[in-house]
Parts: sequence; structure tokens; C-alpha cells
Amino acid sequence: MYLPQDSIRKKRDALQLTEWEIHQFVNGICDDSVSEGQIAALAMAIYFNGMNADETISLTQAMRDSGDVLSWPKSEFDGPILDKHSTGGIGDVVSLMLGPIIAACGGYVPMISGRGLGHTGGTLDKLDSIPGYQSTPDNDTFKNVVKKAGVAIIGQTGNLAPADRRFYATRDITATVESIPLITASILSKKLSEGLDGLVMDVKSGNGAFMPSHAQSLELARKIVSVGGQLGVSTSALVTDMNEPLASTAGNALEVKLAVDYLTGRHRDARLHEVTQALAVESLLSGGIAKSPDDAKQRVIKALDTGSAAERFAEMVRLLNGPADFIERPEHYLSEAKIIEPVYAPDKHLDMYLSEYDTRSIGMAVVQLGGGRRKADDTLDLSVGIKHMTPLGTQLSKGRPVAWICGNDRCKVDIAREMFLSAMTFTETALPPNPVIYERLTR
Repeated sequence: MYLPQDSIRKKRDALQLTEWEIHQFVNGICDDSVSEGQIAALAMAIYFNGMNADETISLTQAMRDSGDVLSWPKSEFDGPILDKHSTGGIGDVVSLMLGPIIAACGGYVPMISGRGLGHTGGTLDKLDSIPGYQSTPDNDTFKNVVKKAGVAIIGQTGNLAPADRRFYATRDITATVESIPLITASILSKKLSEGLDGLVMDVKSGNGAFMPSHAQSLELARKIVSVGGQLGVSTSALVTDMNEPLASTAGNALEVKLAVDYLTGRHRDARLHEVTQALAVESLLSGGIAKSPDDAKQRVIKALDTGSAAERFAEMVRLLNGPADFIERPEHYLSEAKIIEPVYAPDKHLDMYLSEYDTRSIGMAVVQLGGGRRKADDTLDLSVGIKHMTPLGTQLSKGRPVAWICGNDRCKVDIAREMFLSAMTFTETALPPNPVIYERLTR
């Protein structure tokens, strides 16, 4: 007979849980024989006392196997099944370009994504900007879109890692989210339920990142690479900078337009391009599509320059009930804010250099405009955000905006402007730029 309180007591006392105990607890999460209070108690015990490698692997495996694990017959899918995951940030629209790029290079990308959390944007919220786009199809439709377009970006369906859904919901309201073993198990249980051959992680580091320090970002990246590899999936990770927005734009519809411009070659932000290309190279190497980093890079460039990546994105949107001509006419379909105003730095800072962003505050300014959630059931205003943000290191000049605020409520726009201005630091001389990519980790 299994008693959940025995597992809670052991972990409270910093003892190791057995594989059987972990699987029994996860089964109890699924069949409701474990209460929310017991989930919270175990999560708090893990938060304070951690989990060793064996425990983390067992928890990941148990949550992965709590529901469906997708399969991709080689008779129908003649390339590797690949995906990426980002720990989130501001202006991080990489998924919308990366999936189509990998598909254009011969991989298949069944990308299960999430919604915004706190100050960070969510891929599904961005896709909601596309009229008609179906982000929660059934598994048969999901597989069909992956087969035909090479990529499908959707939300977590009903029976993929269901234990994680309940476990995470409890962690979210009990201040136990920031636990590396629990984050590792949560991310990998969902991703490995996709039946992947290869996974690349983008772990953010900096003042706009989810993890509070570079050391913890690096620790999380190492843990995910290790656990993913031990569970049979080729896993690598990049630790990338989030001390400033990754793109020049933050906001749901605004970021979708940015992704379309990137794929079609109309405009590519330098930092965004560096991270997207690096993650694409990692994906092609993990799936065996490319033989070397140079080979992978050339394949990525070709997918973009020939328009084949843009075509994959367009086909995905069409097959998931979005407009057939979306990529040709994004402005026709994406909602636009009624108030679009420039933001100017104070005159006292003219001729100085923009040296630092409080990136988290920029994300909260988007939330203030209505582009993010304060509570889980908030309805988003998908048209709002901040665009044309000035890169760090830029020397300010009179009459040149440092950004543009896009909103639909005068009071919210005024507050967001002040939040953005307060998020900037200026210096008399230019500071060295932050690295875009700090670390690359493979098993």
C-alpha cells in the first residue's frame, strides 16, 4: 500500500525517493488520490532539499508516461523529429521562425508551446493573433500538419503529460516554481512526450530571464542536457543573453509581424538572427541532418534565402485554419493598436549612450498595456506592445525615438511610457556589448 505522506516525509527529511515511490505519487496526481495539499507539500520539500540525478530522471519519466507519448513511423516521416524549448524572455519570437527553418531542412517539428508567464511572452498568445489559427487540434490533426508542413506549433493537448499540468498549477500558486529538478522534469516530460529524436534548449540568462542568476541558468541547462540524454533524446543547450530584449519588438501581434518579416527577408534583427541561426544549427546537428556546424549553417541560410522556410510557415498556418495568404498580407490580418506614439529620452541624456535595460520591467510594461496576464484568466489585448526599441550601446540624439508604444488606452500608454523610460540606464561612454550566446552544452 502506497501512502503519499510517506514520500513527503522522506523528502522533508532530505532522503532519496525510490523510482517506485515517485511513479506512485505521479499516478496519484493523475487519478486524484493525491490531494493538492500533498502535491504542494512535496513540491516545497523538493524546493528546499532538491532531487538527485536518479530522482529527477524518475520524475521526468513518470510525468512523461502519465499520458500519451507520440510516435512517428519512419514509413511516414523520413526525417528526424526535432524540437526546441526556451525558458522565456522579452522579444523571444524564435519558435515561429525556427520550426519552419528546421522543417525546410528536412526535419519534422511537433512543437508544443505555452502561454505567457509573468513578464515573459508566450508563443501560443502570439499565434492567437492570427485569425482562425487552431492551436489545440486533436492528435490526428496535429500529426497530419506535421507530416504535410513539417512543423506544427500548438498548445499542450489533453493527454500529453497530464500529471505535469496539475503539478505545475499547484507549484505556480505555492511559490515552488523555481526548483531546478522540478523545472527540468516539467519541461522534459512535455517535450519527450512528443516522441523526439533531438531537443535543443535555449536557457536565458540576465535581468529579463526567469532564472535569477547566470549560475542557476547554467545549472538548469546542464541538468536538462543530462536528463534528456539519459532518457534517449539527443539534447543540447545554449545559454543566451536576456539583459536586453532579444528582438526590437515585444507584443503578440507585433512579434508575429516581426517573425514574418524575418522569414521573408524584409527585416532581421541582428541579435534575434544570431540566436535563431545558432539554435537551428544545433537542431540540425542533433538530428543528424548536417554533418558539421558549417554544413548546418549553410542549410539554414539556404532555407531562408530560397523562401522555403517562409513557405513552411505559411502552410502550417493554412493547415491549422489560418488565412491562406497570411504570409503575403500579415498587416491585413493582424490587429493594430489605435495609439502608436514615440518615446523620447529626456534631454539631459542626449549624446549619452544607452548602457543598460531593466528587461523585466519592459516585459511588465507590455503587461501594463494589456499584452500579458496579471492573473490566469485575463483576456489579452493582442495588438499592444513596444516596437523599434533602441539597442544597447546606441548614442542618443535629439528627435530620435528610443521606442514606440502601441496601445489602446491612454492611461495605460502613459504608464507604460514611464515604465519604459525608467527601465533605461545611460552613461557618458559606450559599454562593451553583452554576448548574445554565453555557453553551448552537449552531453
